[in-house]
Amino acid sequence: MRKLILILGVPIDDLTMDEALARVDEFVANGRAQQRSHQIATVNADFVVKALHDPELRGILQEADMATADGMPLVWGARALGLPLEGRVTGADMVPALAERAAQKGYSLYFLGAAPGVAARAAEILQAQHPGLQIAGVLSPPKSTVLEMDTAVLDDIRAAQPDILLVAFGNPKQEKWIAMHRHDLPVPVMIGVGGTFDFIAGKTRRAPEWMQKSGLEWLFRLANEPRRLWKRYVVDMAGFSSFFVRQWWLMRQGSKPSPVLPTTDVALLGDTAVLTLLGRLDISNHKAFAAKGREALAVAPRLIINLAQAEFIDSTGMGALVGLRKQAVDAGGEVTLTAVPDAIHRALSMMRLDRLFEMLPSVDEAMQHQQHTPPAPQMVNGRWLVLPMPRRLDADTAAAFWQMAQSSLQQSRYLALDFAATVFLASAGLAVMGKLHREAQAQGGEVRLANCAPDVQQTLKTVNFDKMMPLFANVQAATKA
Repeated sequence: MRKLILILGVPIDDLTMDEALARVDEFVANGRAQQRSHQIATVNADFVVKALHDPELRGILQEADMATADGMPLVWGARALGLPLEGRVTGADMVPALAERAAQKGYSLYFLGAAPGVAARAAEILQAQHPGLQIAGVLSPPKSTVLEMDTAVLDDIRAAQPDILLVAFGNPKQEKWIAMHRHDLPVPVMIGVGGTFDFIAGKTRRAPEWMQKSGLEWLFRLANEPRRLWKRYVVDMAGFSSFFVRQWWLMRQGSKPSPVLPTTDVALLGDTAVLTLLGRLDISNHKAFAAKGREALAVAPRLIINLAQAEFIDSTGMGALVGLRKQAVDAGGEVTLTAVPDAIHRALSMMRLDRLFEMLPSVDEAMQHQQHTPPAPQMVNGRWLVLPMPRRLDADTAAAFWQMAQSSLQQSRYLALDFAATVFLASAGLAVMGKLHREAQAQGGEVRLANCAPDVQQTLKTVNFDKMMPLFANVQAATKA
């Protein structure tokens, strides 16, 4: 069972290195059996600060299979919230530990990224330290964006068939690349490792062990690379501190945690379980609540959590909600929150969970919403075909959207994509949109975008898609002329 703590909207797994390695064992076994990938992120302050302003990165971290606390600010933050973490699990420590584990268990590793020669040197050193370690491949592709990277990289990884893929592109590129290709690559475990290869290969010095344990590793790195790191550290600490104070204040507003278990009722309505929470959901009872939720998901793929009589949810309670959603989505289901009180809604919104969860006014409306059939493309003004976009356009939905888009192009070469219902746009969705734009242009047509929420607009502008496909405030404006 995952124990998650939300810090600045990012779920962090509360575990030790041994527990993290045991989870990797589970992921490898599950990945081999079911041909699915598991994404692991080692999260530091730079991650969470970037995630505040990068909707795609935030969504990826919220849906990761495991996210460990790499940076000391996360450890300190959890302690300030009264939720001390079991330990700090850094990428620089995890990769050597994984190499030892892989040699013992017979797992194969693939090293991807870093500067030319660095990944190969890191693999060579780890292989010398752990005889029997299987290196499935090493590749340092030329620098490029996530959307422009050579697909030959994917072909090489598929041919190598590794159990664990270590990706050293740096944050957030490595996280976005992994999320984009998790359905394309039958690799059980994919981990973003940042500068870990540089540490192993000796290109970058790591702080002495006493500085690592005392939380002063950042000071050592700053002293060794002041020109590269000073600005990042200043921005990260300013952003982390200012937002964390808001979270700390919000989490302190509730009364002191009670040891009483949360009052929960479970009802089964067809293929949907309804879990009603009464009172608080906090560090004292989140495990019992999560257990109830898992029991409900064991008999029904869809879960509605009714919060009409809930009073307060702390960071561990929010972590329990995220964990239940992850379990449901992995099994092809979903979790919906209903009747969310204003104070809890504000807290969820501040933690950016309003983009992750669908929140509806009542259980009845949630049940009706499940029966709702997505609208079909509609012709407007005899020229423009309006395509309703999914709530989340990512690796899970990109293939279905592309199928609909191809069919739509046969009806009209002028397409307007209506993003009114979309709360999350990822690189896999961007790739399909770019492909659609090129095909429409080749036919003498055009693709326009309408009703984009701020998060969607920000993602589009990050990759300059707003210059490729014009944005309009609404469908009416997009379908003129």
